[in-house]
Amino acid sequence: MDIPWILIVFVISIAIAFFLSKLFQLHRQKPKTKLANTSSALPKGSLGWPLIGETMEFISCAYSDHPENFMDKRRHLYGKVFKSHIFGKKTIVSTDAEVNRFILQSDAKMFVPSYPKSLTELMGKSSILVINGSLQKRVHGLVGSFFKSSHLKAQITTDMQGYVQQAMDRWAKNTESPIFIQHEIKHIAFQVLVKALISLDPGKEMELLKRQFQDFISGLMSLPINIPGTRLHHSLKAKKEMVKLVKKIIKTKSSHGVPKTEPNDVLDVLLSDQSGQLTDDLMSDNMIDMMIPGEDSVPILITLAIKFLSDCPSALQKLMEENMKVKRLKAEQGEPMVWSDYLSLPFTQAVITETLRMGSIITGVMRKAVKDVEINGYMIPKGWCVLTYFRSVHLDEGLYDKPYQFNPWRWQNKDKSNNNFTPFGGGQRLCPGLDLARLEASIFLHHFITEFRWVAEDDSIVHFPTVRMRKGMPVWVKRRSHP
Repeated sequence: MDIPWILIVFVISIAIAFFLSKLFQLHRQKPKTKLANTSSALPKGSLGWPLIGETMEFISCAYSDHPENFMDKRRHLYGKVFKSHIFGKKTIVSTDAEVNRFILQSDAKMFVPSYPKSLTELMGKSSILVINGSLQKRVHGLVGSFFKSSHLKAQITTDMQGYVQQAMDRWAKNTESPIFIQHEIKHIAFQVLVKALISLDPGKEMELLKRQFQDFISGLMSLPINIPGTRLHHSLKAKKEMVKLVKKIIKTKSSHGVPKTEPNDVLDVLLSDQSGQLTDDLMSDNMIDMMIPGEDSVPILITLAIKFLSDCPSALQKLMEENMKVKRLKAEQGEPMVWSDYLSLPFTQAVITETLRMGSIITGVMRKAVKDVEINGYMIPKGWCVLTYFRSVHLDEGLYDKPYQFNPWRWQNKDKSNNNFTPFGGGQRLCPGLDLARLEASIFLHHFITEFRWVAEDDSIVHFPTVRMRKGMPVWVKRRSHP
């Protein structure tokens, strides 16, 4: 699992002004990189201006409607893999699907996550996002297996159906103002995820946790200065309060014993581990870090799907027909929709896949080479960063016909596991919740589309520092008069 790299670079970009003198000193003292004897060479490219490199142009493009322009310009000049200097680091940028796959599949002997000190401090040194080796594999494996379980999918389906229905009942009564899809889905997805992680139900503790979590994630885009009064200090304080709550739950669960049948949540899974490696600090840190998708990736996936469908009436009509058909069938059979029903709707899954491709919610990830690495004739020197940029691959005209056009039909009868499509990263850090993200999106789309008509207000996608809708995707809804 990875933090979207754009969060990381935003933090570093703010800090550059405070550390120019230090960077200059390091620049003078650091010896030039010497490559091992090899026929490979550094990729072509430019390191830009002294100290700041190409950071300003990168940020300027990131704020535009087409953030991939920075990459496209250099792809044309140097090829799909090129060198640059962004956010204070010499960086190899890859917009090549094959090279990206190699980097993502590599273990910690070649590449490790590249996060600034402030984020490491905020996440915790035992976070699954930063740990490496056997411990990372163990935690990732335990969590991933549970996320794939039928037991959890059934629980999430029941919870998601309930929260969505409650929200839609409220929306149907609102005729005086639009609903903001992005905000509404964040509220729903957070509750669903927290229940799956620590079995916390809606109530006072949930509301307190959500407020603390908002304070916590605000530090992801703050100055890396931890002194009283700073955003980072405030975020760390919020995390301490969240850790207290999680450790309280750990203590309660430990006293009652681990369930002998199916675990109820991720915390049960980690508590059942017999290796002795999973400390209370590690478990509490990871519970909090795993709440991020409930605030970020899942809500944005659903919001972007509504955005793209609003702009593509033919896809919306096809999707409605598919979901209406299964809804009527289930009604005739007198049976509720179960998780496998949602995931078996082919066009619904194609809509989600196309949303992931066009939206590129995780734009890319950053790694640091721990030794000289040779890939496809390119040399990545030890200590250099590598940015695997997914968005350029997902919008590559050589890989996708009319890539800027929302076209779910392109995924029908097509393998979604190819190297050209990496919306959730890859390798041993592949997001373990990818199936659950699809499930939650499928459930929301099914109920929203079959029960409501809507008119969307004008809104636009913001790509920096995170992908989101500028206004929160306001829509005016009206309940359908018949199923």
